[in-house]
Amino acid sequence: MKAIIFAAGLGTRLKEITDNKPKALVEVNGIPLLELAIRKLSYYGFREIIINVHHFPGQLEGFINNLRISDLNITLSDESDKLLGTGGGIKKAAGFFSGEEAFLAYNVDVITDLNLGKLYRQHLISGALATLAVRKRDTTRYLLVNDQNILCGWHNTKTGERIISRDKTDELTSLAFSGIQIISTQLPDMIIEEGYCNIIDVYLRLAPDYDIMTIEHNTGFWFDVGKPDQLKEVSLFLEQNKNALPPEL
Repeated sequence: MKAIIFAAGLGTRLKEITDNKPKALVEVNGIPLLELAIRKLSYYGFREIIINVHHFPGQLEGFINNLRISDLNITLSDESDKLLGTGGGIKKAAGFFSGEEAFLAYNVDVITDLNLGKLYRQHLISGALATLAVRKRDTTRYLLVNDQNILCGWHNTKTGERIISRDKTDELTSLAFSGIQIISTQLPDMIIEEGYCNIIDVYLRLAPDYDIMTIEHNTGFWFDVGKPDQLKEVSLFLEQNKNALPPEL
């Protein structure tokens, strides 16, 4: 199975740490975020992984070369000239996913016990264009989902912006995106946006004609390691729950 890890972000919320290294190499209890992501993907059978890079790409290339994992095929998608966002990153890496029915997209700053294998299987059964892991949690940006768990819109509670992309016949539920998704390989060809684009914007454009499914995972743990306080929180959690770490490579 194939996957993309989004590791091209600048990590501006971790500014003091990311002045000299990419966010993907920020360490949690001595382990880089990228290694934790690769461990998790490998555990669930994702053996071919492409990683998009932008900020300090040389450091990331060196890190990957030093892993020397024989049963993993890890490729870099170089965005050092221009940051492309999640949608643009998928579009640039489209050729990598050929031969598969679907692929996993995983944000490097996410740490969770979500079962990726189950998510992948549920996507294949659904026949959806994409399946997004979502969670009930406080945020400022929400996906709006109908009672069939299909994406219908988006809401930014901070700015008040609200987008409804699909006709609705019922009340919509606000759910937070978890930064993990399974995507059908037909999707990259549908990304007509040029340059930088967010994959959620692509989904909102396609939502009237295609099913973008969501699957809730409200049990277990989930962390977004985006700010110093979140880094401290997840470090303490993993220190107290060492069995929560994905197996070593």
